[in-house]
Amino acid sequence: MIFGWLKRYVPRGIYGRAALILVLPVVTLQLVVSVVFIQRHFEGVTEQMTRSVALEIDLLLERLETGGMAEVQDLAQTLDYTLRPVDAAAVPDTDLRRWFDFSGLVVIRTLKERLPEYRALVLPDNREVAFYAESAAGPVRLDFRRVRLSASNPHQLLVNMVFFGVLMTVIAFIYLRNQLRPITRLAHAAKAFGLGRHVPYHPSGAEEVRAAGRAFLDMRARIERHIEQRTLMLSGVSHDLRTPLTRLKLGLSMLDDADRMPLERDVEEMQRLLDEFLSFAGGDAGAAEPEPVDPGALLRCVAEDAQRAGKDVTVAFVDAPETVHLRPVAVRRALENLIGNAVRYGTRAEVSVRSSPGALVFSVEDDGPGIPGELRAEALKPFARLDPARNQDRGTGVGLGLAIAADVARAHGGSLHLGESDRLGGLCAELRLAR
Repeated sequence: MIFGWLKRYVPRGIYGRAALILVLPVVTLQLVVSVVFIQRHFEGVTEQMTRSVALEIDLLLERLETGGMAEVQDLAQTLDYTLRPVDAAAVPDTDLRRWFDFSGLVVIRTLKERLPEYRALVLPDNREVAFYAESAAGPVRLDFRRVRLSASNPHQLLVNMVFFGVLMTVIAFIYLRNQLRPITRLAHAAKAFGLGRHVPYHPSGAEEVRAAGRAFLDMRARIERHIEQRTLMLSGVSHDLRTPLTRLKLGLSMLDDADRMPLERDVEEMQRLLDEFLSFAGGDAGAAEPEPVDPGALLRCVAEDAQRAGKDVTVAFVDAPETVHLRPVAVRRALENLIGNAVRYGTRAEVSVRSSPGALVFSVEDDGPGIPGELRAEALKPFARLDPARNQDRGTGVGLGLAIAADVARAHGGSLHLGESDRLGGLCAELRLAR
């Protein structure tokens, strides 16, 4: 795009862009009016008035060549001038004006063009003017009022323009904010629903925004209804499958030990696989409400539980806030799955937690074979089997550990990232949770 470079300078928020849309035309209009109207109009008026004064001064200087000083002074008084002779030393070497007196530039330029006798012009303020010129009687000074040279109070137009421009911009922004507020409420409700929270929302605003709000409510209701139906179905499946498994256990208990033990292990494996599948399919990662939790304490507790189970797990470092809102049960389960995978395919694991801009990152590193970069996306899928990367003979996993951890991360508005461990050389799994 030709104007693609402008994207980096455009505000990202809707309120900032709305303010830019309002302010930019107003400022541009005021600049155009200031340059085109004020400059052209007031410069033209000042130049025309200065020409009239130049004609009167020229008349007085001509009369000095033919008449006496007293007669010319009477004529000057009639024309509202004060004329008096001065010494050559009293004539300023340069013109004097205030730096912000832009109309004074037009006055000086016009008088120089119209009066060959011009020596100097002094513009001390907006009330008085002192003009020095050469005459037949020597250097003279003419004092007269500034209002004869330029329009009075030209700044009033600027003040009125700026004041009413700001006033109308504020009024328009208040109105536009009321129109944008329903959009931000809809975005907040949609984001909260994506994170597993139910935020009360009622459609409001313009008709198009109301239509989008009603569509969101219908979609949210259908998804919640689908989740509820799936939960009921899984509860029924769980009950129906656990009953025959229980009967199998009772039947196997009557067999001899030599025949019973292998079959009991198979039944227990079936029971564990069923629990894992139901837990993953139930989608309970975002069921609970977030609560304030100390991430460092949570990580140490998970590591201590793994150590009591005989796993070689150490806490590398903790660099995180004391309190973060998250779902502790879901996060604990995700960390346990990651640690279980780490010690299953490696000999030891190191865990850590750190705070990054906008996210809380739990890291689990191992010294195992790791996962090649081209297979890491596949590893996050349910029931994924990566035989070249992971030795399936070293565990009885069903390929749901990483999928469950990724589901927990998504429920917290984050993601699960797989990489290579710099310290241990194996896999580094980062559970990134939005803060």
